[in-house]
Amino acid sequence: MSTFTSQLAPLRLPAFRKLFLATMGSSVGTLMAAVALTLDVQERTKHSPHTGLWVSAVLIVAFLPTVVVGLFFGPLLDRLQRRALMIAADAIRVGVFVALPFAPSAGAVVGLALVAGLATGFFRPAVYAGVPNLVDEELLPKANALLQSVENLSWMLGPVLGAIAGPTISYAVNAASFVVSIALVLGIPARLLQSERALTRGYWRDLADGFVATLRSRSMVAVVVAWGIASLGLGAANVSQIFLAKHTFSSGGFGFGLLYGAIGAGLVLGAFYSAQLLERLGVAISYAVGLTVMAFGLVGAALSPNVWVAAGCCVVLGIGNGTSVACNALLVQRGTFDVMRGRALTFVMSATYLAVAIGELAGGSFVHKGVAPDVPRWEWGAAGAALAVAAVAGWAIARKLAGETAAEGELASSAVAAAN
Repeated sequence: MSTFTSQLAPLRLPAFRKLFLATMGSSVGTLMAAVALTLDVQERTKHSPHTGLWVSAVLIVAFLPTVVVGLFFGPLLDRLQRRALMIAADAIRVGVFVALPFAPSAGAVVGLALVAGLATGFFRPAVYAGVPNLVDEELLPKANALLQSVENLSWMLGPVLGAIAGPTISYAVNAASFVVSIALVLGIPARLLQSERALTRGYWRDLADGFVATLRSRSMVAVVVAWGIASLGLGAANVSQIFLAKHTFSSGGFGFGLLYGAIGAGLVLGAFYSAQLLERLGVAISYAVGLTVMAFGLVGAALSPNVWVAAGCCVVLGIGNGTSVACNALLVQRGTFDVMRGRALTFVMSATYLAVAIGELAGGSFVHKGVAPDVPRWEWGAAGAALAVAAVAGWAIARKLAGETAAEGELASSAVAAAN
C-alpha cells in the first residue's frame, strides 16, 4: 500500500467519512467568512483611530466563547449527546450567517460573530472528542491528520475566495455549508461518537474533575504550556496580519487573502504528513520541529521585502502549524479517556485560546490607522521569538512521553475518581 493510500485508510469507515465530509464542507465557508468578517469590520471602522482594536475584537469573539465553554460548560460535552450538540451548533451558525448581511454596524457584526463563536466552542471539541471512538488507536494519528488537512485546505482556498467574493456572498456560502454539515452529521449513529455519557457528581465537582485530569496528564500539560506560549505570539501576528498586508506591503485586501491562503497551503502539507513524522520521530521531537518551523516562517515574513516573499514564508509557517496542531490533537486525545475527554479538551482549548486573546489585544494596541509601516514587522518578529521558546518548552515536557498511549490519561482520570 502506498504512503498516500495508507494516509487515507480512515476514510474507509463510513461514520468517519461522513464526519470528514461535514468538516470539509463547513470549513471552506467558515474560512471565507473569517476573512469577510475581518474585512467587513476593518472597512466599517477604517476612519476610526481604534480600527486595530475593532479588528482584534472580531478575531477574539470568534474563539473567546470557547474559553467560556472550557472553563464553565465543559462537563456538558461528556454528559450530553455529542451528535445533538454538533447539530445544534450548526443550526445556530446557520442563523448567524443568514443575519450578518443585515447587520447595521460594526458592533452588530462583532455581536453576531460572538454567537457563532459560542456555537463553535461546543462543536469543535465534540468532533475531536468523538474521533477516537470512530477509529482504532493505530488509525488515530491518520484520522486527525485528515481532519486537519481538510480544515487547512479550506484555510488555503477560503480566504482567497472570501477576499474576492466579499462579505455578503461569503456569509451566504457559510450558512449553506452548515446546512450540509447538519445533513451529514445526522447520518452518523450517535453511539459511534460517544461510548458512554458521564454521570454527574454535581456541576462544580464535574468541572473540577476535568481540570484535575488535565493537570495530572503530562500530555495535556505539554499542550497547555507550549501551545499557550505559542498562542501569545500567534495572537499578535493574527491581528497585525491585515496591517502587514495593507500597510507594510501596500497589497490591499488581495494581499491579506494571499497571506491567509499561503498559511493554509502550508497547513495542508504539515497536517497531511504529520502522521508520518510522528511515526518516525515521536511526538516530542515532532512537536519541537513543528513549533521551530513556525518560528522561522514568522521571522522570515517579518523580514520580507514584499508580499510575495512573505507569502512564501507563510507557507513555511503553515507547515509548522499543521504539524504542531496535529501533535496537539494526539496529545490531548491520548491524555484521557472518553468519559472525561470532552471537558479535558475544552479546558485545554480554553487555556490556549485565552492566550491568543491576550496576544491579540496586545498586538491590536500597537496597530492602527497611521501606524508606522514597520510595526507589523516587529510584531511578527516577536511572535517568532515566542514560538522558539514554545518549541523548547514543548520538547522538554513531551520528551518523556515516547510510546505513550491513552493508558496515561486513564490512570490520571482514575486517580481523580479515587481521590473523590
